[in-house]
Amino acid sequence: MMVYYDLHIHTCLSPCASDDMTPNNIVNMALLKGLDVIAVTDHNSALNVEAVYRIGRKKGLIVVPGIEVQTKEEVHVLCYFYSVEECIKFSEIINKNMTKIKNNKTIFGNQIVMDEKDREIGEMEELLLVSSNFTISEIFQYIEGRGAAVPAHVNRGSYSIISNLGFIPNIKSLSTIEISKSTDKKVFLKEHPECKKYRIISSSDAHHLGYISEREEFLPCDLSLKSIVDWLCGC
Repeated sequence: MMVYYDLHIHTCLSPCASDDMTPNNIVNMALLKGLDVIAVTDHNSALNVEAVYRIGRKKGLIVVPGIEVQTKEEVHVLCYFYSVEECIKFSEIINKNMTKIKNNKTIFGNQIVMDEKDREIGEMEELLLVSSNFTISEIFQYIEGRGAAVPAHVNRGSYSIISNLGFIPNIKSLSTIEISKSTDKKVFLKEHPECKKYRIISSSDAHHLGYISEREEFLPCDLSLKSIVDWLCGC
């Protein structure tokens, strides 16, 4: 079965995302584009995951609970979970273990928390565009058994595991990597043949509604949350 996806989408909780990246707008745009599954991956927080997840369930769209964590090494790792509860629990742990800087909305943008009806119910005061106190290895250790951890946009020159470390470490549970949407997979693998052993996904990293992926990339798995996360785990 082919499951069409976009597994890297930011809501209005991420300060770098547009304020119109509301839960309903994201789900509706994904459906308009013919997607079967999306993931919400805000920076260092899951406060908007449950609202998007519930809307998706009502409208027939699978929403994978997720977070894009910035590690101690300033590497972005996409963390996907089998349940909303596990995702929120992880979000709380990250929030307690990250650099505390008050968000300057004029510089970085708003960090808006919303409910299922796109009503603003809060705002994150501390800046989310910071590093957590956890290393890459510690993030993978925590996620194992709870979901899948995927190094984000590994082809980029910043905040990627290859650019920051110079290599991809040998981590037992690391099965999948992400490349940017515009990256040619064949060219990337020619430049990085060591990555041929990994499963590769390509998502939008959308911060604006129009950037959400079209019905182009697919996973060869069943259409269920468990099957999708299992595939990302390498199962």
